[in-house]
Amino acid sequence: MFTRRRFLHTTALSSVGILFKRSNEPHQVVVNVKDNPVVIATWGDNVKANAAAWGILGKGGRSLDAVEAGVQVPESDPTDQSVGYGGLPDRDGKVTLDACIMDEQGNCGAVMFLESIMHPIKIARLVMEKTPHVQLAGEGALQFALANGYKMENLLTPESEKVWQEWLKTSKYDPMTIPKLLEQKNQPGQRDNHDTIGMIALDASGNLSGACTTSGMAFKMRGRVGDSPIIGAGLFVDNEVGAATSTGVGEEVIRICGSHTVVELMRQGLNPELACKKTVERIVRKRGNKAKDVQVGFIAVNTKGGYGGYALQKGFTYAVHSKMGNEVFDAKSIYS
Repeated sequence: MFTRRRFLHTTALSSVGILFKRSNEPHQVVVNVKDNPVVIATWGDNVKANAAAWGILGKGGRSLDAVEAGVQVPESDPTDQSVGYGGLPDRDGKVTLDACIMDEQGNCGAVMFLESIMHPIKIARLVMEKTPHVQLAGEGALQFALANGYKMENLLTPESEKVWQEWLKTSKYDPMTIPKLLEQKNQPGQRDNHDTIGMIALDASGNLSGACTTSGMAFKMRGRVGDSPIIGAGLFVDNEVGAATSTGVGEEVIRICGSHTVVELMRQGLNPELACKKTVERIVRKRGNKAKDVQVGFIAVNTKGGYGGYALQKGFTYAVHSKMGNEVFDAKSIYS
């Protein structure tokens, strides 16, 4: 006889069974390869930045220290008009900077709309290590930098000011201004000139970190911020999976949480290049023909040291430094 007591007993056992149901999904074993450090940066000319990072990685140093040191190279390079000192200004003639950094434990820091500080990546790391916050912006970010001993400097070079003065004659905003200027400097493509620098690294201990820094879109509206300082858009690191970063038109990257999307696709088993490709394809699906008029590129590295990249348009390159030396790769693209 099926009594009320038996019914309650059976129901209780069923509930336990639900709680402890065996998963049919395979358990993901995290493998972080050790003693095989590698650093990857957007744009081929950043072999110099990679060399600075390798000076730390090659000696067994931490990936976080390596990427911070690496991206400071273009930040202080006056000939680089898309990052830091010498960057092209906004439409008001002001150079404003964005940067973020993230380590293997998920700690992260960012600054955006920061003026007059040579190395925004240093301030981003201070935000991560000295505050309870992830992001500081504008005047608040500047006050924080000054309070920590940094000095204000004029970041607008005569060369960049000249380009801005020429732009003022028409004041036509074009999100592809920087890529077009770079292509004019170095036909074909942009091997020796570049846009935003994103850098990701795997150190000898098997830990991942990343950094991203930029002066943003040339002649942008005052206060515009792109993907570079936004964790999950311009940069994302997950020590169980991999790391990714981006370059190009930040608005398109933000719309799909680009770097986070790349990492999540690697979590599903895709290799770095394919994860980047699928993410770029998502931009195409969502934006249609608009995607033909902009550039976005992604690079990624997984916990095994595998790496890759992919872009919307041809001309995107990325630099890799490992025990094998320095290499530059032409990324595959959706459009030729």
